[in-house]
Amino acid sequence: MRADFNSAARMTPALPAALAACTDSHSIDLGFQQLSAIQVAILGVVQGITELLPISSTAHLRVIPGLLGWQDPGSAFSAAMQLASFLAVVSYFFADIKSLLIDGLRAAHHRDFKDESWRLLLGIGLGTIPIVIAGLLLRPVLNRCDSPLRGLIVIGVSSVAMALLLALSEKLASHSRRFAELRLSDCIWVGIAQALALIPGVSRSGATLTAGLFLGMERETAARFSFLLGLPAITLAGLFEMHQLFKAGLTPHGWALLAIGLVTASITAFATIYGLLHFLQKRTTWPFVIYRFLMGIGLIAGVMGGVLANS
Repeated sequence: MRADFNSAARMTPALPAALAACTDSHSIDLGFQQLSAIQVAILGVVQGITELLPISSTAHLRVIPGLLGWQDPGSAFSAAMQLASFLAVVSYFFADIKSLLIDGLRAAHHRDFKDESWRLLLGIGLGTIPIVIAGLLLRPVLNRCDSPLRGLIVIGVSSVAMALLLALSEKLASHSRRFAELRLSDCIWVGIAQALALIPGVSRSGATLTAGLFLGMERETAARFSFLLGLPAITLAGLFEMHQLFKAGLTPHGWALLAIGLVTASITAFATIYGLLHFLQKRTTWPFVIYRFLMGIGLIAGVMGGVLANS
């Protein structure tokens, strides 16, 4: 039987035309308004787990609703939900972030540009530029209702490609460099890799973790740096999408659904950070490699075999 990714939409009472999931190919996808509070809470848990693990939250927020027959929540929902990751990362690393900001800004004030905290702050800023530029260029394609980048074939191919790259980094990298040994160039290279995460299925944390491993970082260091580097990007993306949703006329019901998703995603994301850092202290990323590879192959095979709908 062919999976119907829009069955939930047909089973849900129609929304007003201005608030429907899609009115034309250039509309912002507000499909998440057709989901129930429980469905959004479940997707919040999915977001909280998959955003910070190297397995792609965008892919899971696209695939899981489809497999369950729910309405696709859309890329605007996925981007806005990244604010949950911001809250979790800031909460978990609050002392580190506070120290980094205070020491870095103090060093800048005294023109001590060799200070490690200042150089890391500068690096995070420079590392954010690629994804900002790429996001502005790709936004018309990513957020439109019929975006070809949200097809399951694209997600499947991206998942397989990133699984192979992560596997290669595990085999070739030295896994020896610690957090205190990070250089400005590391921030830029990992920032360039982060921009690839705009393609559904790549995964922001997956791309940055893989890049960090290729640069010789310890697994835990690569993950920790991935979280910190992602703060500006996920904050800007989340706030921007919140603004766009406001301009699009999101209803009070829609804002309430977003709030439910953000709460569940924040709690889950905090637990995910703890779990991942402790996991990578003693173990490799091979479980994620295998998971991503099997997921990608499964999606490609499902679409090619007619079991899943690509769009």
